[in-house]
Amino acid sequence: MAESWATLGVDLHVDVTRTGPGLRKGLTDALREAVRSGRLAPGTRLPSSRSLAADLGIARNTVADAYADLVAEGWLTARQGSGTRVAERAVVAPASAARRPRTARGPVHDLVPGIPDLASFPRAEWLKASRRALASAPYDALGYGDPRGRAELRTALAGYLARARGVRADPERIVICSGFVHGLMLLGAVLRARGAETLAVESYGLDVHWSLVERAGLRSVTLPFDELGTRTDELTEGSRWRGNGEGSHRRGNREESRRRGNGEGSRKGDGAGSGDGSGGVRAVLLTSAHQFPMGVPLHPDRRAAVVDWARRTDGLILEDDYDGEFRYDRQPVGALQGLDPDRVVYVGTASKSLAPGLRLGWLVLPPDLVPEITAAKGGADWSCGVLDQLTLAEFITSGAYDRHVRASRLRYRRRRDQLVAALATHAPSVAATGIAAGLHAVLQLPPGTEQSVVRAAAWQGLAVHGLSRYRHPAAVAPPLDALVVGYGTPSDSGWPGALEALGRVLPQL
Repeated sequence: MAESWATLGVDLHVDVTRTGPGLRKGLTDALREAVRSGRLAPGTRLPSSRSLAADLGIARNTVADAYADLVAEGWLTARQGSGTRVAERAVVAPASAARRPRTARGPVHDLVPGIPDLASFPRAEWLKASRRALASAPYDALGYGDPRGRAELRTALAGYLARARGVRADPERIVICSGFVHGLMLLGAVLRARGAETLAVESYGLDVHWSLVERAGLRSVTLPFDELGTRTDELTEGSRWRGNGEGSHRRGNREESRRRGNGEGSRKGDGAGSGDGSGGVRAVLLTSAHQFPMGVPLHPDRRAAVVDWARRTDGLILEDDYDGEFRYDRQPVGALQGLDPDRVVYVGTASKSLAPGLRLGWLVLPPDLVPEITAAKGGADWSCGVLDQLTLAEFITSGAYDRHVRASRLRYRRRRDQLVAALATHAPSVAATGIAAGLHAVLQLPPGTEQSVVRAAAWQGLAVHGLSRYRHPAAVAPPLDALVVGYGTPSDSGWPGALEALGRVLPQL
């Protein structure tokens, strides 16, 4: 039985203004202009004359005659079995089309930290997991669902985080979010609704995080940093920050934010967690396993001290475990959350282990925060992509996630070792720190040389960031000169070239 004509057509928007005797000419002109302007690209198959006539509400012969005219003019081609198509010919852009300005060539090699090797994403295994997850998914999985996220993923994460990161997790206390930024937005909104005014942050970090905190209505104030990591004793000893903006970060544009801060980051006072509305700190954001970007794990004494502070003051610790799975020289540093699940919010993502484009993250929450975070998420984003959630759950439970992490850990460790060896050869005076874990290293530079080295790297086609880019404007310690080299970003084929380019820059020191 022949297929219905309605199943053979394609949608085509044609604006025909003439009627009556001029209808054929109006249709011909409209189709010709669509081809001439490039709206109908060469090779595009047009709907059958019967289908287009039905869509336009005109006689089929009128469409057939218009097609025939355009075939004769060379605008269309008609062949038995392939239908009517736009002819292959050069298309002249409209005179009104503006020429695109020529853009400068981008860097040849990218050593900016924060992105894993995207070329190593396990496409085949992910596709297999996706097929299995979709085949077994119940029908209601494609509905709006639970704003906390799919139970399959929350259950898989609870088991994985417990064995791999030492997190004391229960599926009922996990909320799936669209990466760390989304999780921080939710936490900032809930903290502000609870009456918090200030969030303590590390002296070095990401300005996008500080900006989100401030947009939530919280002041960000800095904790000092030394060789043992972030100085959490500034909380436990009762430090406090003025409520008039000194030592805090107010976000404008990027350059303005670099100039802000009057250098008075903190002062000794009487009770950081007093909650008296005068600037007392009630929450702190930490990258405790591998401080970003300095790369130092938080010292055990300071881990215990910050948890003790949270218990005594009814405070809250936000733990950003962005790359905790990638530890190379010893056993991984366990999550801070394991010391007190009722005082620590654990935030993890798939952005470094798999790819940031997945936009999958998770919050492991104290019990009293679950309803508030769930309500905050449900009010704006009911559920993250369900199919990706189900796929990640299958990816974890099948063991594919563990295999991928182990393979990635070996790859990144080799790159770390190659970076250290290249420094020993080309720039033995440059020390690499923060290299026991993660996807980046900090290269210490002579004082006053950071900006010139970054410029020299750009001339070599190398994108790399200086440490000053990650320094909080209100940090009180003298700035350090260093490069933050992301060795996870290049592909395997691009890594040797990136190392060579870096080697050409550093000997100039």
